[in-house]
Amino acid sequence: MTYAPLDLTGRVAFVTGGTSGIGRALALGLAEAGADVVPSSRRLEQVEKTAAEIEGRGRRTARIASDVTDRASLEAALAATVKGLGRVDILVNCAGTTKRQPTLTGTLRACQIFGRHMLERGYGRIVNIASLSSFVALFEVAAYGASKAAVAALTKSLAIEWGPRGVNVNAIAPGVFRTPLNQALLDGSPRGQEFLLRTPMKRFGKVEELAGAAVFLASEAASFVNGEILVVDGGFLASGVNQ
Repeated sequence: MTYAPLDLTGRVAFVTGGTSGIGRALALGLAEAGADVVPSSRRLEQVEKTAAEIEGRGRRTARIASDVTDRASLEAALAATVKGLGRVDILVNCAGTTKRQPTLTGTLRACQIFGRHMLERGYGRIVNIASLSSFVALFEVAAYGASKAAVAALTKSLAIEWGPRGVNVNAIAPGVFRTPLNQALLDGSPRGQEFLLRTPMKRFGKVEELAGAAVFLASEAASFVNGEILVVDGGFLASGVNQ
């Protein structure tokens, strides 16, 4: 039996929300694994910066801003990527935070637009971003939790529809990772203290620690992985009593 390596050489990836936080870390991780990567977000200046980092790793990219709340914007982004890089093999849906609302609708919209392109070619890897709240409730973020539970359900639904046609659809569910958006909450609030207590590794994650999961799901090593929600949480969901 031949082992399929974690090598993305020759693949083209498009990352929504790919210019900051988790999305940027995943975009750079895919590039380090050999993929040409388009890190897209609404702000072109951030796109420019992350694209330069990808080029610094010896990969091709394109400077394309997009808004996951706007179907026409995503369609234009796909067209520009295909024109510049030939195709899209990998889609990572990372746009959306607890304060923004396109978490589900943006993910669905991007899956529809980029998924159609992949289905036409008979090959694709889609990696959605789920959440701890896809599985457990977090206090006073009901709308966010409902949307992330829906991302998990959408991932499984698309997996059974598209898997037979060559497009694998999976998701990553991150635990608690420190980013500029949540740093104050994690480091200076009782909620942050509770998150830390519930994480058996006794630390928050580093966004770079999500890259391996994304590379795996995007690679041929995961050719028979479909409809999976891969949790990367330092043991949070396994946690009961920690002291």
